[in-house]
Amino acid sequence: MPEIEAFAAVRDFVETGGDVLLIIAVVTFGMWLLILERYWFFSWVHPQVANRVQKQWDARQDHQSWYAHKVRLLLLTDVDIELQRGLQIIKSLVALCPMLGLLGTVTGMIEVFDVMAIAGSGNVRGMAGGISKATLPTMAGMVAALSGLIFSVQLERRAKREGRRMSDRLVLTYD
Repeated sequence: MPEIEAFAAVRDFVETGGDVLLIIAVVTFGMWLLILERYWFFSWVHPQVANRVQKQWDARQDHQSWYAHKVRLLLLTDVDIELQRGLQIIKSLVALCPMLGLLGTVTGMIEVFDVMAIAGSGNVRGMAGGISKATLPTMAGMVAALSGLIFSVQLERRAKREGRRMSDRLVLTYD
């Protein structure tokens, strides 16, 4: 029963790292859901949106008046809003992960100090539990933040690139 062994290993890891590790896991899960949604958007939804906007622009007779410039700007702004949707939340969750890791560090060190206050510095086993509760959330928060940072930067670059492409597709004509 490898599933039961895997579940037991995860449970032991969470118990060793403390309750903050669960919070980090939930935040990381939410962050990755948003990251995957953005990749899905760029792969499947954005091409349809870009084609729809292109057809709207091409259907216009006027491509050179002041009003046409404003319509183009409106279309590009709508596309840019769709491209940027969720990226700020992802960046906020990336920034939150190390902070939660530090919270885990503080709670783990409080446990170490509690053991030292009660049993003195001779209870190495008790202090080791607190130290693991201090270090595991820190590591987990940093790993989650780094992985999210890499992909959030890629998504941000892709959003800017797709916005420039859309701007290039909506050509203004001058007489």
